[in-house]
Amino acid sequence: MPLKSISIVVGLGRSGIGAAKLLNSAGKNVIVVEELARNSFSLPAKDLQQQGIRVELGKPLEIKTFEPWLNQLESVIVSPGVPWDHSTLNALRKLGIKVQGEMALAWQKLNHIPWIAITGTNGKTTVTHLLQHVLEANHFIAPMGGNMGKSASELAFENNANNKDQPDWLVMELSSYQLEAAPDISPKIGIWTNLTPDHLERHRTMSAYRRIKRRLLDQSEIRIFNADDEDLALQRPKLSKGIWISSEGPGSSDYPSDLWINEKGILLEKEVPLFDSSLINLPGKHNLQNLLMVTAAARQAGLSAKAIARTLSSFKGVPHRLERIGKIKSMEIFNDSKATNFHSATMGLKAVKGPSLVLAGGQIKEGNSSNWLNELQSKASGIILFGSSANELKALIQAYGYKGKLRCCEGLSEAIKLAIKIGQETNAKSLLLSPACASFDQYENFEERGDHFKTIIHALLTD
Repeated sequence: MPLKSISIVVGLGRSGIGAAKLLNSAGKNVIVVEELARNSFSLPAKDLQQQGIRVELGKPLEIKTFEPWLNQLESVIVSPGVPWDHSTLNALRKLGIKVQGEMALAWQKLNHIPWIAITGTNGKTTVTHLLQHVLEANHFIAPMGGNMGKSASELAFENNANNKDQPDWLVMELSSYQLEAAPDISPKIGIWTNLTPDHLERHRTMSAYRRIKRRLLDQSEIRIFNADDEDLALQRPKLSKGIWISSEGPGSSDYPSDLWINEKGILLEKEVPLFDSSLINLPGKHNLQNLLMVTAAARQAGLSAKAIARTLSSFKGVPHRLERIGKIKSMEIFNDSKATNFHSATMGLKAVKGPSLVLAGGQIKEGNSSNWLNELQSKASGIILFGSSANELKALIQAYGYKGKLRCCEGLSEAIKLAIKIGQETNAKSLLLSPACASFDQYENFEERGDHFKTIIHALLTD
């Protein structure tokens, strides 16, 4: 085996699997190392091994894991969950070994196709899904992926294997973890949905978190910003020139909006009416912002207002994001498991009818909880907390002066039973799973948490 001929992929999640397949298809000698040795990795490991890719489970991210291959090591590709400044990665860099993120690898293979890159703290998944729906309903080939669905490397692998039609666009949701490790991404269209405190346990400061997002927009040919977001509005004088949207009107003479919604609910572009915003049947003001950003991007992609409007009503929303499950007596049931931080949970609460019975909890994140607490105070007739942060959240809510019913449970099954009981006692109009926390204390991801919620609820529905 020649020197510098091995590529090691760190992580056997969706991104790592995609990166390993992509490198292998390019003729690289690939090894995947995964810190955990759980049974859930056995099937993907077997699949990769059958393709000639070596997989090592139970290998910690320490320099000794890489020592057997150091003399032949060409590159190390890391999954988004691996901290970009990890001491082992820094040690590899000092040895002259190329370290790059999975997203950077995918960009190198896919940058001949125009990207629409969506980033932000919240809203990016809905924007990604809705934009792809609008483009594909209008006969563009526009696969989506990145931070959800298929990994970017998986899309690159499939695109290499596809000798038929090439995509017209790639609609990519990009997280700060992915962007941090892929500094060269320069999309045709960049969309920045909002910015609120999140992932600060990794990025440490808001300025560092903001800088990662801003770089993507600075490197975009066309930039779309949300003027309704407080942080973006404050940063506007410092940001590159772009298209600004607002659900609150045309803006000011100093800071005008390019697309907005008027008091009658009509979406306008530069004073020209396009269509009625009620065509999209998704609850909440934040979804009007999402609609505006999608419309701005679709217009830049060449679609007419009529073509966009024709496709909106057929969009059914995003799983686990204010997903209506049904009704239990008088209560509408919503699965908002994707609300993994305080800001997203606040948006969920604002979108549903009150009074609401709220299920929250999981693995708590750093962030400003004041708006969430205020919304609970005005909207929630009861709050049921579960998971590892239940007692911490209870203390936080009590300190804020909440007077409604407040209970703690160990898991979601017990919490749902109690929530239905208290919801009926308090005449709640909605029962909302909107955790405001990550899921990793009890679940693999927020999707598994939401699916568990839906399974329990489906057995109890009355309509």
